[in-house]
Amino acid sequence: MRGLKILLIFLLLPLASAAGVTGLVGQPAPDFALKSIDGVNMRLSEFRGEVVMINFWATWCGPCRQEMPLLDELHQRYQKVGFRLLGVNIDDDRRSATKMVRVLKVGFPVLMDERKEVSRLYDIDAMPATLLIDRSGIVRYVHHGYRSGYEQSYVNEIRELLKE
Repeated sequence: MRGLKILLIFLLLPLASAAGVTGLVGQPAPDFALKSIDGVNMRLSEFRGEVVMINFWATWCGPCRQEMPLLDELHQRYQKVGFRLLGVNIDDDRRSATKMVRVLKVGFPVLMDERKEVSRLYDIDAMPATLLIDRSGIVRYVHHGYRSGYEQSYVNEIRELLKE
């Protein structure tokens, strides 16, 4: 029942209401630690000095599924030059997230936020939600949802932040 309520909240809130996460632009990214699906504990602050993209997603989110392979391409393309991508999954069931990651052959770390603590910390109210954080830990860009073509904006923003 709790999962259904969360699903309804994410589906019914309009993307424009994502003012909470948008309000983070220009602010330090809240630090967090989560365990990856591979069992490794990761903390956002460990990546200070690199450009970090955080992508909040769920298995029931169609646009998330569409976006994942494109995000993986970005990860592969830019990781050697100081870019890190962290997927944060909000599903209640780790098994479904793990299965989707394996089916889509995702290579970037996927962290599990089963208790929704980090998604609440970032005030995430739409899926997917993608944030770009500069080398000093400041949230610079926030994207709500996904449509074909968003990846070009990601490329432009990643390149801009890597040059700084």
